[in-house]
Amino acid sequence: PTWWMVTSSVKPISDIFAFPPDLWPRRFDFSTYAQVFELQPFARQYWNSAYIAALVTVGTMVISSMAGYAFARIKFPFSNAIFMVVLLGLLIPSEVTIVPLFQIFLGWGMINTHWPLILVPIFGAPSVFATFVMRQFFIALPVELEEAARVDGLGRFKIFWTIALPLAKPALGAVAIFTFLHSWNLYLEPIVFLSSTQMFTLPQALTQFTDAYGGAMWNIQLAAATMTAIPVLLVFIVAQKQFVEGLAHTGLKG
Repeated sequence: PTWWMVTSSVKPISDIFAFPPDLWPRRFDFSTYAQVFELQPFARQYWNSAYIAALVTVGTMVISSMAGYAFARIKFPFSNAIFMVVLLGLLIPSEVTIVPLFQIFLGWGMINTHWPLILVPIFGAPSVFATFVMRQFFIALPVELEEAARVDGLGRFKIFWTIALPLAKPALGAVAIFTFLHSWNLYLEPIVFLSSTQMFTLPQALTQFTDAYGGAMWNIQLAAATMTAIPVLLVFIVAQKQFVEGLAHTGLKG
């Protein structure tokens, strides 16, 4: 599928529907990439997806690392029960909560802004999963390290910041990769909360490359999809080792 997407993005539209299909273009038409930017404010939409994904990733890492550490190390009443309730959030489909969320953000005057796309993932299912990953990792860390630091006079936050968090880099890496990819590919929320072309993110923008009759302009759409997939492919190629190690360490402990 990836090869077909890339090669079809430089084919004339007639060659895409040729039979039998060609795995290598008969003719190269790179004008499709220029048309992507002519038909849509694609550079702006690319920036929208990039900065939203970055903010969501940072926010999720901050919240999940602190919440995971609290559930793993701080003993407070009903901590395990509260954690189970938090995990139950993973069982609720996003389609169930999208209408109430729309009403909430409408009341806050945030419709057609990027705030819903930032806040919903940070406090939603991606953050819950990230909290679970971080908690499992912190549980596995030797308590003796923190006890020695406490004897030296370090407070709870100082222990978390200087000892626990640096040791949790594999889990943080897995959380960062998962969260970035989830935010980059977010589709339902942009459709519900955004209406302005200038505010669109990439998944929503890809649906707009249509002709006057509503049919997809496949070569142009595939050119846009190829550019959209580049960060995802780079993340998997560069960081797949950290992602696998982070989740493997989490699964083997606790």
